[in-house]
Amino acid sequence: MNLQTLQAMLVKQGVMLGGLVPEQRAAALAVVWAGLPDGVMSEKQINEALKQRLGAAAQFIDTDHVELRRWLVDTGFLQRDGFGREYLRQQLTDLPEPCRLMAEVLPHLDVDAWADGLRRQHARQREGRRLAWEEQQKAVANDGGQKPR
Repeated sequence: MNLQTLQAMLVKQGVMLGGLVPEQRAAALAVVWAGLPDGVMSEKQINEALKQRLGAAAQFIDTDHVELRRWLVDTGFLQRDGFGREYLRQQLTDLPEPCRLMAEVLPHLDVDAWADGLRRQHARQREGRRLAWEEQQKAVANDGGQKPR
């Protein structure tokens, strides 16, 4: 998966992790992983960190922090102790191969700022298209219902 595909996903809303192909899912989870702190975290700390990610770059993902935590553990982005009390963000070199491919790029980006900029640009483009459509509709109405050629 390349950054352009990830860009297209970042501007969407309501993306369900289970509905993504594995490469897309790995990229979405890498966005979350890239913003997590290093070191051991308690369950409370990882939950708070995941809630923060879902309010920032990962807001395109339609899930809660609990399901997201499970996905991250199951795919190898997070390591959990046997009792579910401590979580560790895996280092890039320890990630499984499919996860590492996208994750290699993201630590070099300010993912939150990048995603925010993409979303603002997307919103401006949508607004421009909406305004152009409204102008076209006005022209059609003023022209007696004839579509412009």
